Amino acid sequence: MKIDIEPGSGFCFGVENAVNIAEELLMEGQKVYCLGEIVHNDIEVRRLRELGLVTISYEEFANLRDSSVLVRAHGEPPSTYETARRNNVSIIDATCPIVHSLQEKIKRALTLARQENGQIVIFGKEGHAEVIGLLGAANGLGILITGVDDLNKIDFTRPVWLFSQTTKSTAEYNIISETIEQRLLANRNNWPGNHLKVHNTICRQVSGREPRLKIFVRQHDVIIFVSGRKSSNGKMLYEVCLGENKRSYFVSSADEINPMWFSGVESIGVCGATSTPRWLIRQIAETIGEICREHGF
Repeated sequence: MKIDIEPGSGFCFGVENAVNIAEELLMEGQKVYCLGEIVHNDIEVRRLRELGLVTISYEEFANLRDSSVLVRAHGEPPSTYETARRNNVSIIDATCPIVHSLQEKIKRALTLARQENGQIVIFGKEGHAEVIGLLGAANGLGILITGVDDLNKIDFTRPVWLFSQTTKSTAEYNIISETIEQRLLANRNNWPGNHLKVHNTICRQVSGREPRLKIFVRQHDVIIFVSGRKSSNGKMLYEVCLGENKRSYFVSSADEINPMWFSGVESIGVCGATSTPRWLIRQIAETIGEICREHGF
């Protein structure tokens, strides 16, 4: 039985950096609060909680005073930093540099959009921590779309500045941008100023994984995809796996593995989301090996 781990699986840079910062502070004996779960993976959150990391809600954050709070890789809206200043809370900012750059791009685009009576449109998952921060960067004037069905929120007689959450599907983003352009063109004779500016804001580490993941998935009889249930990136990449190999299975922990998945197969591929720790992926692969030996596969 051949069991391979996809080389690109594991934390992205932003999540790894946030986790490393939290671990370093905890090892120094500091009291560390994290605003929201540091990563969308329950097992990793539990591991860090056992080390002393305290996850707090926005309501708890609003009542906190004279403390230090970690801002996770997803980033935060400007209002979070204003609350921190008002309450003498020190922010340990672990915002992913790519997310921070995206927030700044939205702020600059907002100035141009106001000058041209334009619109800031953000493609993302409603309620996602990163999206909340992006909408905050747009000063509450951003239009959130979760898919093509939401495009009726846009006024196609006016200019559009389009952005995407960093972990969304490149293919879906392309479909959305092309559809918006088509609808703008349909109105351009009467509204010649209704142009579209598409910003390529999907993380390259995420977009680059899709083609490599497809190749990896096709090389194996069975795919075990490891991710937390809350992970937006995990859901998207699992769909990529299913599109290439119908014998792809989503698990969050080793106890969700069904031994019968491996009966009669020669190769198993193990991969995961950008929110899945590498140690958990290795643990799952080792468990699969033990299961296959136990059942004589």
